[in-house]
Amino acid sequence: MTQKNITVMISDDHALMREGLKQLLELEKDIEVVCQAKDGHETIEKVLNYQPDVLLLDINMPNLNGIDALRRIRDLGVDTKVIILTIHDDKEYLLETMKMGADGYVLKDSDANSLIKAIKDVKQGKTYIQPSIATMLKEEISSKDEADKSLRKIKSLTNREYEVLSLIAEGLNNKDIAKKLYISEKTVKNHVSSIFKKLEVNDRIQAAIFAFKNNIKKI
Repeated sequence: MTQKNITVMISDDHALMREGLKQLLELEKDIEVVCQAKDGHETIEKVLNYQPDVLLLDINMPNLNGIDALRRIRDLGVDTKVIILTIHDDKEYLLETMKMGADGYVLKDSDANSLIKAIKDVKQGKTYIQPSIATMLKEEISSKDEADKSLRKIKSLTNREYEVLSLIAEGLNNKDIAKKLYISEKTVKNHVSSIFKKLEVNDRIQAAIFAFKNNIKKI
């Protein structure tokens, strides 16, 4: 084998869901499901033991839910990428997991191609937010005051920062952005830091969500 398989862990309290996802994912030659978990406590234990590349994490699980499991995993400094599996009416959970450093968001009723793309994107260091979720998030801006505040933040960005933000929203990392804009990676880092400060966000996930909610597109 010339390329290492992407190792995946599935955490969901429904055995049929876990088994169905396992069979679906293992149709891909470069994806291997290495373990499964039925609740948050088991998830944390197996993430530490198996160190999978990607964790598919359900939110609503017994004993310890997905949000608390994600918080614990991030506190432990585990490198595993985490994709949240959610449903349409989980807006409050979705917003919470954004703040906690999830790497991707996929709806449970999505097609197989979306899930496969999410796994491969986050493994490469990108962010994956399912388009329909991005549309749902735009609806969160409901008040004029909040919209005006977002507009002021956007106007505070330089043209280059706006461009970098649009590429962050596409899931590009600093190295890829540097190549695309023909600038140094250090310069990109400086732009990203400035963007975080102006938008009042803490990480790339939150910056990407801001871009999706405010329809930030390439200049």
